[in-house]
Amino acid sequence: MLIADDQELVRTGFRMILDAQPDIEVVATVADGAAAVAEARRLRPDVCLLDIRMPKLDGIEVTRLLAGPGVQDPMRVVIVTTFDLDDYVYGALRAGACGFLLKDSGPALLIEAVRAAAAGDALVSPSVTVRLLAHLARPRQPVSPPESLTDRELDVVRLVARGRTNQEVAAELFVSLSTVKTHMASVQTKLGLRNRVEVAAWAWESGVVS
Repeated sequence: MLIADDQELVRTGFRMILDAQPDIEVVATVADGAAAVAEARRLRPDVCLLDIRMPKLDGIEVTRLLAGPGVQDPMRVVIVTTFDLDDYVYGALRAGACGFLLKDSGPALLIEAVRAAAAGDALVSPSVTVRLLAHLARPRQPVSPPESLTDRELDVVRLVARGRTNQEVAAELFVSLSTVKTHMASVQTKLGLRNRVEVAAWAWESGVVS
């Protein structure tokens, strides 16, 4: 994986935490957005861990260049930030990031977010999921959900939008974990979305969750 942050102390700390894991290898650390794009394209890491505010190119632009709509073979980007209600975070998620967490979330959540991204899943800090999406989604009149979504799929979407993990969704709906994953895959296909972060954002934007 690649780490991009303009603070040397943060880069060093993240590298120490992640390199200590037997299944994670940090192949590069960079201090600005332009270097992040260049090194990511050169090395093709499984996961890019990006700060929002960096010199030359910010995290949003880097995310758009590496994982945005229209990018062939997009990379998996996890955003880290000091600010849980940073106006830029929502833009980064919409630009293609598959995870978001605060710098003070702790080592366990950092490792979990990286592993989730590498596995093709997504993780948003549970403590800020609802506040982030509710704060940053533009108020709109509720719209009728697509008829293609079943009632059970909408139940899953609403829980995901409120920050529930797949395991928590399964427990609340009294279904198996594999059933939840099947519903999520179906929802993403029907809505043309790439991951659970985009599903959650869609739910808030469309008024499915209020």
